Amino acid sequence: MNRQELKIVGASAVGTAFEWYDFFLYGALVPVIGAKFFGDYSPSAQTVFALLTFAAGFIVRPIGALLFARLTDMVGRKVVFLITLILMGLSTVVVGILPTSAQIGVLAPILLVSCRILQGLAVSGEFGAAVTYVSEYAPRSQRGFFVGWLTGTTALALSLSLAVQLVVERIVGSEAYAAWGWRVPFLVSILPLALSVWIRSKLHESPLFQQMKAQGTQAKAPLREAFGSRKRIRMVAVVFVMASAQSFIGYLSTVYMLTTMKTNLKIDSFTVNCIFLVIMLIGFFLCVFACWLSDRIGRRPVLFAGLALAALTVFPITNAISGTANPELKHAQDRTTVTIKADPSTCSFQFNPAGTTKFTSDCDRARKILQSNSVTFDRVNTTGPTTVQVNDIEVSGPTLDADLTKALGSAGYPVKGSATSIKIGGLGDFFDSAVLKVALLLLLLVAYAQLAQGPASAAMAEVFPTRIRATALSVPYQLGVGVFGGLLPATMVAIGAQVGSFTTALWYPVIAMAIGLAILVFTLPETKGVDLADVTLDEPAEVSAGQN
Repeated sequence: MNRQELKIVGASAVGTAFEWYDFFLYGALVPVIGAKFFGDYSPSAQTVFALLTFAAGFIVRPIGALLFARLTDMVGRKVVFLITLILMGLSTVVVGILPTSAQIGVLAPILLVSCRILQGLAVSGEFGAAVTYVSEYAPRSQRGFFVGWLTGTTALALSLSLAVQLVVERIVGSEAYAAWGWRVPFLVSILPLALSVWIRSKLHESPLFQQMKAQGTQAKAPLREAFGSRKRIRMVAVVFVMASAQSFIGYLSTVYMLTTMKTNLKIDSFTVNCIFLVIMLIGFFLCVFACWLSDRIGRRPVLFAGLALAALTVFPITNAISGTANPELKHAQDRTTVTIKADPSTCSFQFNPAGTTKFTSDCDRARKILQSNSVTFDRVNTTGPTTVQVNDIEVSGPTLDADLTKALGSAGYPVKGSATSIKIGGLGDFFDSAVLKVALLLLLLVAYAQLAQGPASAAMAEVFPTRIRATALSVPYQLGVGVFGGLLPATMVAIGAQVGSFTTALWYPVIAMAIGLAILVFTLPETKGVDLADVTLDEPAEVSAGQN
């Protein structure tokens, strides 16, 4: 990159990294957020509700895309940069000062969801504007590489958010961090907000947009134009499938695994955060590499490799992580048969956002104990009283809670504490064989995500013309990520809680990625090296294999 290109990419990436830092702070703090804002529920319900609040920021992203992408195509890329940056920063700071449900009751989660909605609106406008801006500045033979520095900031931002949390937790201590220290990472974001706004205010508008503006050819109704022909509708649908498919492995490898390792595998928060800090930092450079590679061999091969490898290896990787991170738990799950025999009318689906239902039946109490101890169980419908069988031991009646906990302990379940097999207390613990194995396995999942996410971002900018580029790529992208990516962690946790196995929930993203890959193989054009100025409204760009 020359000096001007470095300034463009650097300023764009810094601002985007800050926005994703704010967005991912919440994802990394799901267990704490659940306890603080949904304290009246069971641990599994707290996690589901906290993840659903996380998902709220995704659900509104299509709305943000409609609003901000339209402005990006009509007014300019730079002005949207600044609006979304300020909106994200201020809503994040507010999260850091919100009272908890213990202080103001149901109003606390309502305010939290409101902040998440504002964050979702901001980040949805950021993506389309940033990718459009950088891709329009980049040389055609290096567009993937340029966009990769921008797309990779999602991994970098998660790493930075974890680093800030770890530093704060080390300074104030674990007990104080859980009580009030979790607020500090949200509050300190006011500093990078000011820096990012100053840096972005120095940028100039993209040359393609300036040329279009000078010629008076901006789109008057970019959304209508984006859906103005069958060919454009078809390409919008392809981008939607591509965004959805890559979001499955993206949020499986990050938010879901972060939450599962802390809740299901019982690994202490500090250890999990340390591991993810390192692998997400590596993931940033892997994204840049994946995009660089796509400039040479094409967007399709790299993207397809990421999706295919993820779909084929998610199960063995997660099983290996479970066995290494908490072998005592994995051994108990493999050798213990647990069955709940109950009248199905007494077994509630433990999802109650309104907080109007209390789960007090024997079946519900038994499931709460099993879920909190990460017990894999089966269910048998009967018409009699609820009983739980743990191998040869059967428990029921008024003492079910105490008897079930005792039976699980006798069967080998670590019912009293966290995993002891992997624990990071100092720098030297990073080189423990079990820690390294878990980190490398997680890095494989993160690598698959970067192979898919990086080239996908570049391809989205290359299939639409300049006058509607931001709108046409943002709306399907945010719809796909918002519906499938944002809801993925909560959906998988809910499935795992209902069926009694968090590994069973993996079938959902695996099947979805396989279907998405099959569709893209037959519909996604190869766009490596296309000249963005030549992309027409009527025919999405596709270049021959020999074009540079």
